Amino acid sequence: MPATDPALSTDPIFRSDPYARSCTARVVAVTEDGGVILDRSVFYPTGGGQPGDSGRLTDAAGRVWTVTEAVKGRTSGTDGGPDAIVHRLDATGAEAPPAIGTEVTAELDWERRHAHMRLHTCLHLLSAIVVAPVTGGQVGADRARLDFDWPDATLDKQAITDALNDLIRADHAVETDWITDAELDAAPHLVKTMSVQPPRGAGRVRLVRIGAGTAGADAPHVDLQPCGGTHVARTGEIGAVEVVKIEKKGRQNRRVVIAFAG
Repeated sequence: MPATDPALSTDPIFRSDPYARSCTARVVAVTEDGGVILDRSVFYPTGGGQPGDSGRLTDAAGRVWTVTEAVKGRTSGTDGGPDAIVHRLDATGAEAPPAIGTEVTAELDWERRHAHMRLHTCLHLLSAIVVAPVTGGQVGADRARLDFDWPDATLDKQAITDALNDLIRADHAVETDWITDAELDAAPHLVKTMSVQPPRGAGRVRLVRIGAGTAGADAPHVDLQPCGGTHVARTGEIGAVEVVKIEKKGRQNRRVVIAFAG
């Protein structure tokens, strides 16, 4: 299939198994700038405040290509369709991109991805502690942040740190569920983010629930919100964290920055 085909898609293995570190895959397209689209992938593409994964592709002959970032395909141009995942390769490598049809093993930089999973789940806990609309956020491998529509200066670093670690030590289950677009429209309170809306168009939306089984949107829980990112299976896996900074960003915004403790 040509690289400009908008129907190209990648099976996102990370969606059903965020702990999958590698998979075998076939190259289905190469973009004009040398990015590789695979038929299936463990690589999470940049989106929702979570960085795209890095890692490597290896073929049967032992040739290795370094993946610097995974990104979503576009609706037009040479990067495949919106359901494609483009694996951007290190431009300094001597090898040309693997040809269409090549079988490769796609392998993550797992420690980096796992850190993203731990901190992303921790941001969900943070949004349950600071009950205010979320105006922005970003996940990193060593720290992460959420911006809140919080006009006064009453947020306390130590109190939030203690509350986060209490929820982490409680080792709550982290589970996913799906609801229809119509069900989400009927429950707008589930969407905490003001600037980023959950992806729609497929007829259903993925929910991440912390603290209860998948027994419907009204079941007791610590947090429940739409999210397409990768998460750990239990909050205890996050490990100890701390609030390292609370900043004023504009008249009403407060930025809360968290990091792994120690």
